[in-house]
Amino acid sequence: MPTFDFTFTVRAPLSAVADLHRDTRNLQRLTPPPIRVQIQRADPLAEGSISEFTLWFGFLPLRWIARHTDVTLQNGFRDTQIQGPMQKWVHTHTFSSMDDSVTRIHEHIEYEYVKGPRGLLSRLLFTPSGLWLNFCYRRLAMRRLLENTAAPDTRIGRQPATPRE
Repeated sequence: MPTFDFTFTVRAPLSAVADLHRDTRNLQRLTPPPIRVQIQRADPLAEGSISEFTLWFGFLPLRWIARHTDVTLQNGFRDTQIQGPMQKWVHTHTFSSMDDSVTRIHEHIEYEYVKGPRGLLSRLLFTPSGLWLNFCYRRLAMRRLLENTAAPDTRIGRQPATPRE
């Protein structure tokens, strides 16, 4: 069975990385164009929670339903496709603190294509090089959302500053 691994760091504390992933609606912000994500259901991230969404590849919709398991709010979670374009898709997100201001993110995917002509589309859309490009974009998006390139009070996981009296 094929696997895919991608590891990177962000200059943000572990809690900020966990907060970003806790809101499954951020999938839209972490998905590269030209793919669009339309979310039908996004339970708060918890053991057994469900996310239902459609990935739009141009005019082509791919419906996906995933269940979250092994959820530890500070260390990561696993999402498993229970309905979608792949025969199997198990995506494990692991977060680890390198120090107070740097977090390592490891993405591990075990996947299997649907066999025969029915699986042609998934074999075309979810190639190893396509996954690599997707996660390169995700790394850039997370860094943009979490690191000091934005004003501190506009980054994910940060509360706006209150004026001092």
